[in-house]
Amino acid sequence: MKETYIRDLQPNQVITSEFLVQSKELRYKKTGESYLSLALSDKTGELDAKMWENVEHVHLTFERDDFIKVKGAIQIFRNKVQMTLHKLRRLEDAEVDLSDFFPRSARDPEDMWQELGAVVEGIETAPLKELLTRILSDPEIAARLKLAPAAKTLHHAYLGGLLEHILSLCRLSMLVVQNYSGIDSDLLLAGVVLHDLGKIYELSYSRSFSYTTEGQLLGHMILELEILHRTLAGMPDFPRPLQTLLEHLIISHHGQYEFGSPKLPMFPEALMLHYLDDMDSKIQGMQGILERDGLIEGQWTGYLASLGRPLLKMQKFLEESRRTPESSLTAGAATGEESLAGKKVQGINFDRRDFYTAAGEESPASKKASSTEK
Repeated sequence: MKETYIRDLQPNQVITSEFLVQSKELRYKKTGESYLSLALSDKTGELDAKMWENVEHVHLTFERDDFIKVKGAIQIFRNKVQMTLHKLRRLEDAEVDLSDFFPRSARDPEDMWQELGAVVEGIETAPLKELLTRILSDPEIAARLKLAPAAKTLHHAYLGGLLEHILSLCRLSMLVVQNYSGIDSDLLLAGVVLHDLGKIYELSYSRSFSYTTEGQLLGHMILELEILHRTLAGMPDFPRPLQTLLEHLIISHHGQYEFGSPKLPMFPEALMLHYLDDMDSKIQGMQGILERDGLIEGQWTGYLASLGRPLLKMQKFLEESRRTPESSLTAGAATGEESLAGKKVQGINFDRRDFYTAAGEESPASKKASSTEK
């Protein structure tokens, strides 16, 4: 069993441990000298690693998806944790415990499977209930769904992650439909179960998380349509209009053309599925990033291309705020000066337009009105 996991690494620490090679590149410095750039992983996360010496010999001894044992030093480089490798050797599978390297859902897959069965059992629309029951009764689909991640890296990227994501959306759906009249909750739940089911064939997760050839060429939407149509072939009485609605839920759930959605959501259940799916994936992805970023100093993560923004580490922000002097607004009131907060206390209806007027500037609302008039 591994003694040191990525989540436990500390700056200036020298470690000897085992990792799975997620990616491997032989690169060259401006001087022409070669170096190795690796992405290493275990069940707790991923680590950037560089090897600067003895590269020509070492890089031929292992490949991507191999297990390796390394000795190296941990440091922070450009606000990210990085390891400089001093020694490296390839390991045989018999030398490692596979459970150390593949992240898993904190939930038991059988418990999640029972919860999903209860969701399907609660569906009242008979054709939808029979369809989902037939799909989930397929032994291959059941086995794959209990293991599959929901994504390669962005969200729920661990064994059992897809099933966990589906159940999260089921719970969200049952809450949100209570707030809107006229929503077909059975149709929405069916869309939730089906929307990412093709990922059990799109993603490879036997060694490291990657895409299958089938997944690269077709994508999960086509693959789940194949699952749907294969099952419907044995249900000749299934209503054709209901099939069309399910197909639209599948092909529109990414919500926008630029995100790979062939169609935009065109009825409320489809729009609801898109936004719940988008919210659940982004929130879980954010939580994972913030958890992994604990070693990095400062109140912000680095820029995240996948989300198009950095993230605020709220707890660090709040802790550091408690240690800083009070804001100038509060300080002004304490020294007898009339602050904005003080105006409010005295009963004056202060709003943001007053601030712009006092500063001799035009408020955003006024600017917008002026622009409209022009």
